[in-house]
Amino acid sequence: MAILENYHLIIHVIIALAAALIISFALTPVVKSFAQKVGAVDVPRDARRMHKVPIPRLGGLAIFLGFLVSVLAFANMTYQLQGILLGAVIIVVLGALDDVTPLPALLKFVVQIIASMIPIFHGVVISCISNPNLFSDNPYWHLGWLAIPVTVLWIVGVTNAVNLIDGLDGLAIGVSSISSLTVLAIAMIVSEENVAVVMAALLGACIGFMPYNMNPAKIFMGDTGSTFLGFVLACISIQGLFKFYAVISFVVPFLILGLPIFDTAFAFIRRIAHGQNPMSPDRSHVHHRLIDMGLNQKQAVAVLYVISAILGLAAVVLTTGGELKALVLLVALMLVGVVAARVIFPPARPKEENGEHTLSDALASLEAEGKKDDKPAEGAETECEKTDENGGVEKNGK
Repeated sequence: MAILENYHLIIHVIIALAAALIISFALTPVVKSFAQKVGAVDVPRDARRMHKVPIPRLGGLAIFLGFLVSVLAFANMTYQLQGILLGAVIIVVLGALDDVTPLPALLKFVVQIIASMIPIFHGVVISCISNPNLFSDNPYWHLGWLAIPVTVLWIVGVTNAVNLIDGLDGLAIGVSSISSLTVLAIAMIVSEENVAVVMAALLGACIGFMPYNMNPAKIFMGDTGSTFLGFVLACISIQGLFKFYAVISFVVPFLILGLPIFDTAFAFIRRIAHGQNPMSPDRSHVHHRLIDMGLNQKQAVAVLYVISAILGLAAVVLTTGGELKALVLLVALMLVGVVAARVIFPPARPKEENGEHTLSDALASLEAEGKKDDKPAEGAETECEKTDENGGVEKNGK
């Protein structure tokens, strides 16, 4: 019986994923044309932007529509899911308006809080979590009156965290795909079918959009897509992870969304320490730092994909194997990732150290050897060649 139920769940998940993927992939060119007509185009005006030519935004509309159609067709429309979808609609409308005409940050923040209250009033609330204090006799923390502000903070925080990492081609869509896949795997492990179907729809919508967004990107998801992805991931992580506090550890949602959460927290701390507005944009995010280290966009995105995948895998292991196994896995994979990064992207070394020499260097060296026994008399007029610091040959006449 269990085998039949698992088979049914797998088929359901595959169909939901495929439907969202096809719709998202098919609608993206249409959305691209629409974005160009309404002027939703990202023009590179500062050093924070990695692209050099104007690129249409609003790609998040294709992701949202693919997700929405799949969920409406294949998911069980519970009261909680209704609240999540209604809040997501507000987030998408807000993002679309911002992609066409930039809106004030305070206005967006207020609307995001309002949107987060809708799923909360529909029962999507972090009411209790596992106690991170391993030495406590109480295994759970019941939040009480703090439940609503903590939930608002989580939803709005993750919504903006995913938005802030959307700085390189394919980065936010890839990290969101990995996070969706992780939640999907955990939902299937604990047999939460509806959460699994919703995450399959989100994963399919992301994959369908991905070919258009990878470097060099043909279209950006814009705030429409990044805030929508963050909002849904935040809400579903509450519905599918926090409520299973007897099974899922407190740290699992933070592992799944670890990369955007860390980047956002680090950005806020850095700006406050420098006396800046924590909401002011800058060029010191993790992806910018990787670019400044000498990596190109594809290499930087690949590194962040690996980090996100390691965190996601650790979350799955933590769900099934306990804290110790997850910790050992996380440390081991991090070490492997560091070694692999050093091998694939070795630091630049001076030419003298890595043995690289130009043809001019070799010729100059041979000529110098031959002239050791044939030195001109001191003060004689001669013309000799010497190698400059860059390996070139220059003429010096006396």
